[in-house]
Amino acid sequence: MRILVAVSGGSDSKGLLLALNEAIEASDPNRFSLAACTVDHALRPESAAEAQGVAAFCASIGVPHLIKRWDGPKPLTGIQAAAREARYRLLADAAERFDAGCIVTGHTSDDQRETILMRMQRATGPGASGMARATLYDRRIWVLRPFLNLDRTSIRAFLATRDVTWFDDPSNANTTFERVRVRAELAHAPRAEEGAWDAGARARSSTRAAALITRHVRVHAGLVVEIPLAFAEHRDDVDWQRALLALVAVVGGRAHIPAADTVKRVAAFLRETTLGRMTAGRCVFDRRASGLYLYREARGLTTLTLAGGETATWDGRFHVRNGGSAPISVAAEGRGGPQQQRLIAAGLPPGVAGRASLTAPRVRSENGESVASITIEPRIGLYDTFLPGFDRIMADRIAGLFGRGPYPPPPVHDLLTEMER
Repeated sequence: MRILVAVSGGSDSKGLLLALNEAIEASDPNRFSLAACTVDHALRPESAAEAQGVAAFCASIGVPHLIKRWDGPKPLTGIQAAAREARYRLLADAAERFDAGCIVTGHTSDDQRETILMRMQRATGPGASGMARATLYDRRIWVLRPFLNLDRTSIRAFLATRDVTWFDDPSNANTTFERVRVRAELAHAPRAEEGAWDAGARARSSTRAAALITRHVRVHAGLVVEIPLAFAEHRDDVDWQRALLALVAVVGGRAHIPAADTVKRVAAFLRETTLGRMTAGRCVFDRRASGLYLYREARGLTTLTLAGGETATWDGRFHVRNGGSAPISVAAEGRGGPQQQRLIAAGLPPGVAGRASLTAPRVRSENGESVASITIEPRIGLYDTFLPGFDRIMADRIAGLFGRGPYPPPPVHDLLTEMER
């Protein structure tokens, strides 16, 4: 298998490349091979020269290398998040070009500590976690982090024994960025944070949440989540909280679980004994005697236009592909559409069916041609871009409820163990 190494030119990624190259040469070069990619974010004048420097280093050790540049306008805010999205997209494209089976990155235990503390400070609800050793990107390629248990000092010591130098990105000292501020905070703190989160415990929690979803949740037409009322009120069960918030994110077309203040509002609503509705996270919580129903609220719904052959996401909830040649539009179905009767026929209360069907996708051809070549697939925004390996069982259960197949497993089950030897 070919492994694509993401190499920025910093000590962590350069150490990863060199360590893997030496390990493969010393063991079985016929089993694994390497390629490397440097993403030039084009945010600093020096970045192009640094990428060329990495290319020269890769050539010196016989590793094929590719530079991918992030072109186009850059956002004025959220630049690090946008750069991260661009970086993984370009790395995945490079992996396809090299026919690589996975991508590896140089994230270290120092990065893990920072990530854990940032997520704890954001307090986004139950289940805040560190980075996974394996993460599926865009439902198509696994990103592995074999250095996640190593600290940066050890990696730099390894490079020093090989007389290998590295670049230091000046943005790592820019306190405008959250991670830089957290890094400075951790520099003066004990290393106890490393034990504050355990990937094995997270995996067990996800497995239990998946079992709860399987036993207690039904999904109708990818539009309505139905939960027995008695179980919906089990608000003190952390695994069930995680499952419920994951379902809310999917129904609302969001890529993240609701923020902490939203979680508090939901918990307060579930503590009440009266029937009724509330809206949170673009999702309606409709509590009736027959159960708790979750569906997308009927506002903020836009129209999507697709030319022939194009694919895009509508409302964060559905992937739409125009397999024909004529342009199409996708909009909310509105009142009295066919989905309302389908939901009623499935046994849902007419009020729930009526409100939920308002947000169903409806496709129209711009020139009256048939829409038979159009495909619509539910999107699981919480996991479709980044799926941590420890959440894959729960993600598979949710995908199945919404009519989707399972996510692809890692290409080699014990690949991380092989690389860490």
